[in-house]
Amino acid sequence: MTSPLLTVPGAVAPFEGSADQGVPWHFGDPFAEQRSAARSVAVFDRSNRAVLAVSGDDRLTWLHSLTSQHFEALGEDRGSEMLVLDVQGRVEHHAVVANVGGVVYLDTEASTAGALLSYLTKMVFWSKVEPRDATAELAVLTVVGPELPELFTRSGVVLPERLGVVELPGGGFVRRMPWPGQDAADLVVPRGLLTDWWAKLTDAGARPAGSWAFEALRVESLRPRLGVDTDEKTIPHEVNWIGSAVHLDKGCYRGQETVSKVHNVGRPPRRMLLLHLDGTREVQPETGDPVVVGEKVVGRVGSVALHHELGTIALALVKRSVPVEAELLVGVDDRVVQASVDPDSVPPDTPGLGREAARNLGR
Repeated sequence: MTSPLLTVPGAVAPFEGSADQGVPWHFGDPFAEQRSAARSVAVFDRSNRAVLAVSGDDRLTWLHSLTSQHFEALGEDRGSEMLVLDVQGRVEHHAVVANVGGVVYLDTEASTAGALLSYLTKMVFWSKVEPRDATAELAVLTVVGPELPELFTRSGVVLPERLGVVELPGGGFVRRMPWPGQDAADLVVPRGLLTDWWAKLTDAGARPAGSWAFEALRVESLRPRLGVDTDEKTIPHEVNWIGSAVHLDKGCYRGQETVSKVHNVGRPPRRMLLLHLDGTREVQPETGDPVVVGEKVVGRVGSVALHHELGTIALALVKRSVPVEAELLVGVDDRVVQASVDPDSVPPDTPGLGREAARNLGR
């Protein structure tokens, strides 16, 4: 769907091939938009996300049996994230969750929503559940920034506690999020009222911001995006989804054996790292480009972003054996650039690496 907010004065459409077609890329100054999200408050149009709805008496136990999340312990008016894995524990689907008003809502990438809904529908059998596509009914806005509480007060919106969900008057809900940044919330609003809600939030002081700024903040927060930072081999441990989207204290589900085995007795073959890229803004690698040490390919590039403080950064899946101090090259042909690993992005369970090891290297 194409957002009506693309017609708002100052809105710039994304470039061809962008993963965020249909919503504004920026509103004239993407770096100022990022600074507002970091220092005050900004609102992002994310109405290109799909929204699925699962109703019925068995919705929590049914989703509990199919996904990586502990839905039986989720509780009413709570949010979370979930994965659907294949039999080998590789990620097939990711969604952000809200259990509110007798319905579980799953917002996910539009490109994979059809496949997720098809899988859920096939797995209904005799359960009292009704999965359906609610994308035409609901749209996602995300608000980020330390002045989030004040903005909601001025807008007359109740701000839930961390991972809490509150229904909105007139339909939809607000869900408190732990990312990007320290203060964030999603408003899932009636699609027909998207423009009204945008005006309400911007009139109350939120700066209009586009997908360029949101993606930069997401990359900085080390949050993966399905199909961009993951490939067909990705397991949850590699991309920081253990804990947020995978609950380790729950019963059997497809792919659970791999999750348990890697958690208890092994280590994932790759890890998602934040890379700082050298060079000009005009020369950037693309999603799927190789990460190289010497002449050996050791990983793949995921999201690439221009950050208001960090410069050009990227998330990359890199072999666990690559040292944090390694000199990397990323990209192909005329977009090859040098890159270095941000030591703070190294998972703390990596032997000899992580934040403490990074500090020791400087002694």
